[in-house]
Order: sequence, then structure tokens, then C-alpha cells
Amino acid sequence: MINEIQAKVLLSHVKQPDTWFGLKYNMNLYRGCQHQCIYCDSRSLCYGIEKFSDVVVKVNAIELLEDELPRKRVKGTIGTGAMSDPYTPAEKTYNLTGQALEVIARFAFPVHIITKSDMVLKDLETLQDINRTQATVSFSITTTDDDLARRLEPGAPLPSDRLKAMTILAAKGIQVGVTMMPILPFIEDSAANIANIIKKAKAAGASYIVPWIGMSLRDRQRAYYYDKLDRLFPGMRGQYVRKFGNQYSCSANHADQLYKLFNELCAHYHLAQSVQQFTPKSSPEQLSLFE
Repeated sequence: MINEIQAKVLLSHVKQPDTWFGLKYNMNLYRGCQHQCIYCDSRSLCYGIEKFSDVVVKVNAIELLEDELPRKRVKGTIGTGAMSDPYTPAEKTYNLTGQALEVIARFAFPVHIITKSDMVLKDLETLQDINRTQATVSFSITTTDDDLARRLEPGAPLPSDRLKAMTILAAKGIQVGVTMMPILPFIEDSAANIANIIKKAKAAGASYIVPWIGMSLRDRQRAYYYDKLDRLFPGMRGQYVRKFGNQYSCSANHADQLYKLFNELCAHYHLAQSVQQFTPKSSPEQLSLFE
């Protein structure tokens, strides 16, 4: 179901420092997500989204952005994709992300996008305009196995499609990389999966991979995830209950070894583990008339 609302504020300040992505502001044009990944933390009670399968559309988002952006005294990176994929299928109808990027380009702010969709390619020209300042696109990839992804991320484009989109963006000079998170215990925490993600990301033009070899589990998110495990991976719920109980942060099996492998492969392929952050250009020093 699609619900249209009038939002009061669009841009929020990000707690500093943001060492992963270097964000100054956060922008969510939608709430809820049609990709319906079975592990999504945004289902948690603390985020206040009653029915995550519904998508809330902030229909006045562009007017808010037009008002708020020129009043920002500090030029910093605007991030989108934290609570809902900016390229959830509703974007095909509303084009809020496309319109917002045009506004961001006009005011010459940098942007960082996290997405699971190749739909980002529709905004390639606008991203090239933004890249005069800085444009970065991170593709969320937790497996390169399309068949497994169909079960874990039933509404999202396949990882192979994301990698193709990454290749196109990289060829146009856009900074691209991977958010390799979460890595689901008992499902994705193998050396082969980690290695495949790194190798295919490098081949697609990635310059960085930001990892979390594990996942979060809390309240409604846990209940939803366990229900999906019962349907998709019968018997696996018991392994989670025994190992993690009510823990929030759940490390993957052999996480230390997998991080060691990850670090070695990133060094081998010259991949950073964080996004190249935006640095404002300093104003030229004005010379005194008497010098």
C-alpha cells in the first residue's frame, strides 16, 4: 500500500563524526520499502514504522528541500538510503529521488546514495552534474548468488544487476562501492561468499567496501526474520536462538577469520574500507592591498 503524507522537515543532521560515509545531512524521501529484505533492521519498533510493507511517500519533499538546502550554512554530504531505499519501486511513479538530486545538483552539494537497485541509472546525468562537487553510490550487496538473493531480498533487483549498474557508473567517473552488510550468520558467512563479493565488486569498478560481518536482531525485526527463516530455511531458527538469545548485535560464525580474509583481499585489490569523504574547497586567501 502507498500512503502519501505532508512532511514537516526533510533534512536531518547526522551525528558527527560519521566515519563510514562522511555524511552531514540525512534525507529520507520514503518510509517503508518495497524491496522487503527479510533481515531489514528498519522493521524494529524504535523506528516507528507500523507496517514496513507499506510505503509512505513524502509528497512535499521537493518543496521542503528547495526551502531547506539554501539555508544550510555548512556544505556537507547529503545521504539517502538509511530508512528506505531511494529507488524502491514507488520511485518509478513519484520520481522524488530524481527530483531531489536535481535540486542537490543545482545547489552544488555532495551526495551519498545507498541502494539495492539498478534504477539509479535513470539519474546518471544528474549524478554526473553532482560529481562536479562529489557523488558517491554504494550498492548494498550481501551475496553474489542471485538465487539466494531472490529468497533474502524478494523485491530487490538481483546482485548481478547491481554490479552491472556499478560498472556503468564507475565508467562515468562516479565513485562507487559496496556496503557489505549484513552478512547473515549460517547463511552468508562463508569465505567463498566474502571473496566473491570483493572480487566482483573490484571488477565492477568499486573503490571501497564497507563491511559488517554479522547482523542486528531486535523486537519486531527478530520476529519477522525468524518467521521467514521457518519458511525459507526450516530448522535454522533454533541455531539463532541457541547462539544469540536476545542479543542485538549478532556476529557471523568465525567472524574474526572472515574479517582477516576481508582485510587481506581488500589490501590485495587496493580497496578502501570507507568512502572517500567530501572536503570543502577552501576559499582563496584575499591579498592585502598593502602587500
